Amino acid sequence: MADQDKPLLIKRYASRRLYNTETSDYVTLEDIAGFIREGREVQIVDLKTGDDLTRQYLLQIIAEHESRGENVLPVNVLNDLVRSYMVPGGGVMPQFLQTSFDMLRESQSKMMENMNAMNPMSKMPGFEAMKAQQEAFLKAMTGGFGAAGWTGGAEEEKSEGSGEDLDDIKKQLAALQEKLSKMK
Repeated sequence: MADQDKPLLIKRYASRRLYNTETSDYVTLEDIAGFIREGREVQIVDLKTGDDLTRQYLLQIIAEHESRGENVLPVNVLNDLVRSYMVPGGGVMPQFLQTSFDMLRESQSKMMENMNAMNPMSKMPGFEAMKAQQEAFLKAMTGGFGAAGWTGGAEEEKSEGSGEDLDDIKKQLAALQEKLSKMK
């Protein structure tokens, strides 16, 4: 867990290849995007100069997704970003974006907490499976924003790889539906 707290260090060699210092192998921009989607912070530094290149590479990841037709940001937001850089002392936009994303992550986290705390169904058998489905749905709908802040988000990723996949959830849901129909 301690490894997840500190940023994943990626070193850029003179050949422009990117090297993951944790796994001792070369990575691509798509690999880095995957780390970030999983909730991991990433830091990219130039091996020779020690310069922090993280910002440059994150913008490159967004630009590549845009060039493939995946609209990451609406045109009006891109226009506003360009305008904010053209205005002297236009440091308001970065702060506004940071605050907006912080609020989004916080509201998602609170929504998940409220679902757990106020739901009388939480004591019913099979509720955990339904909760996992709702979290997966919310994560899919929001593009994974705030995945690291969700309770159970990391557990969900682990359980997908350990055999508790969609079929298991479907079986649990069917069992729950059967129990509910017997209660009527």
